[in-house]
Amino acid sequence: MTEGNRVERRKARTRAALIQAAQGLLANGNTNAPVLEITQAADVSNGSFYNYFESKEELWQAAIDAALESVGDYLDSLTVGFEDPVEKFTQSFRLSGRLFRLEPQLSRVLLNSEAAAFAAAGGLAPRSRRDIESAAAQGRFDVDDPDLALAIVAGSLLSMGRLLLAQPDRDEAATVDGTTERVLRALGISTDEARTLCSSPLPASYSGDVHAAVVPTASVRDGGES
Repeated sequence: MTEGNRVERRKARTRAALIQAAQGLLANGNTNAPVLEITQAADVSNGSFYNYFESKEELWQAAIDAALESVGDYLDSLTVGFEDPVEKFTQSFRLSGRLFRLEPQLSRVLLNSEAAAFAAAGGLAPRSRRDIESAAAQGRFDVDDPDLALAIVAGSLLSMGRLLLAQPDRDEAATVDGTTERVLRALGISTDEARTLCSSPLPASYSGDVHAAVVPTASVRDGGES
């Protein structure tokens, strides 16, 4: 391995460490943390921060983008075989709902950064819009305003997530699938079809594989690197 490659790998690990530290702070609702606290949480030198980010706001957005994109990519990998956009949408929504209990810290990043999450170019919102527009074009969803439809979907998902985290004894499967049914009906799917869609089996590997897929793997701490 050349020296140049080693330097790039160190830089990538340091950046990933800063993003992961930021995700931890966001999960706790701490958006006022000074740069020193961020770099200490990341176990990197304080002076290295501005080699990667011009401001804390830029770091927060990078942390949110990374969380959203990792979740979105993973959900896409589990819906590759679906040709019907309604089935694809249903699968993604049901799996997204279960993520709140499986990955509570990651979920709190999204919940505590709701406005920034909606503004992100990647992640769940554009993927939901893709499926909504595709289903509407095929006459499967009764949607003439994709922006409004997306607002209904996103609001339902986030509200459900808050409920699942606030009430740990609440039945997760019944809550998620019941919410999914109601969202599908709001988008024009009949009650019977919505119930059928929400009773289809989910990937058996989901709960075991999700952590490795959505949590950054480049978490090696590089104290003092720049």
